[in-house]
Amino acid sequence: MMDVGRHPNITLLTYSEVEEVTGYVGNFNIRIRKKARSVNMDLCTGCGTCEEKCPRRVIDTGFNVGLGKRKAIYRPFPQAVPAVPVIDRDACLFFTKGRCKLCEKVCPTHAIDYSQQDEIIEVQVGNIILATGYDPFDARRISAYGYGKYPNVFTSLEVERMLAGSGPTDGHVVLRDGKTEPQTVGIIHCVGSRDENYNHYCSKVCCMYSLKLAHLVHGHTGARIYEFYIDMRTAGKGYEEFYKRLQREGVAFINGRPSEILPDGDKLVIHVQDKSLGKGMHVPVDMVILSVGLEPRHDSREVAQIFNISCDADGWFKEKHPKLDPVATLTDGVFIAGCAQGPRDIPESVAQGAAAAARVLSFIRQGEVEVESATAVVDELMCVGCTQCIQACPYGAIEYLSDRRIAHVMEALCKGCGTCTGACPSKAITLRHFTDRQLIAEMVGAMNGMRQTMAAAGE
Repeated sequence: MMDVGRHPNITLLTYSEVEEVTGYVGNFNIRIRKKARSVNMDLCTGCGTCEEKCPRRVIDTGFNVGLGKRKAIYRPFPQAVPAVPVIDRDACLFFTKGRCKLCEKVCPTHAIDYSQQDEIIEVQVGNIILATGYDPFDARRISAYGYGKYPNVFTSLEVERMLAGSGPTDGHVVLRDGKTEPQTVGIIHCVGSRDENYNHYCSKVCCMYSLKLAHLVHGHTGARIYEFYIDMRTAGKGYEEFYKRLQREGVAFINGRPSEILPDGDKLVIHVQDKSLGKGMHVPVDMVILSVGLEPRHDSREVAQIFNISCDADGWFKEKHPKLDPVATLTDGVFIAGCAQGPRDIPESVAQGAAAAARVLSFIRQGEVEVESATAVVDELMCVGCTQCIQACPYGAIEYLSDRRIAHVMEALCKGCGTCTGACPSKAITLRHFTDRQLIAEMVGAMNGMRQTMAAAGE
């Protein structure tokens, strides 16, 4: 991140959202809303004095997933680039009650600006790479597991933050009381994944990070670890060896998806049907860790609409071809990488990001872009400007020229699908090389060929 922030050819826009994308490959026009952070980035040095002196503390539902607190003026995480804080206007005493202004008083460079407003930026780019990531599955949706109801049921991300030395518990794995270390821990795989009630697909990373958590929690606490799994999927270099290492360390693997978790005094009892033994089990533990799956970003369909690409049935961005072109989309110049396309681990995300960057470089070096030969064309004398073709085009390749009151096809976006030709009531749109006369000639030729073949067979 530091290298990106300092690179002379990279403009980093944080705390910003893309609102509109128009144009085509080599000529995209993007409108970006740069949100007001109430801090002047040109004056701020990232000294942290404002964060240190701010009296307002709120629950950090972001980086620390609710386990710790942050100030009303804060950086999302310690290594954030740029190191410029943002004021949470919903928590700041000045914005909610009209008082305080302590951060403005202590800032040595006078970078605090309460009057700052959102800024609209328009940029022109040749290519776009979408790497929007994923959302973790909300474990509250599975009420039988008791997350949010039983205090000592945690998600995998919460335990990740506890294991971090700079985390809210200084690297100690403890129960909700903040003091007691667990003696027995149950880790449940595939929470929200491979489940017809929620997500039918495999999230791909849960098995391995569950094994990692088992190893680290055991190392920190010496607790007895139970892993509840459907199938152990360790398809990666060195992954199977790590699985066997956990077996040697004494982790108990139970082949079955737990049906429910119920409290029993200070314990939590996990009810499960062990497929290997063919019998039901009741496993009492001090802590339950839910290995939540990966879901598409909550706004993935809205983002796909902005960038004129498609989503699959689950909400992941759809690639041009899953094997031959996994980083491109059906819109030329728009590429996808990482968990924007589907569940991925870190090595795969890095590889796909490099592949997307390579594709962009190839476009830049190429200089010119080849378009489809069979693109649509509008007969301007016949077009009545009804805009039905614009509504029908799945690629947004047709624009309305208001000064001439006709439709115009942007060839760089057109894929020659023919939807517009079927929708046009005045037959003003045709496909190059696929006009009605050419299609009729092809059909006549095919029928004549069939007649000759049948005649020859009759002889």
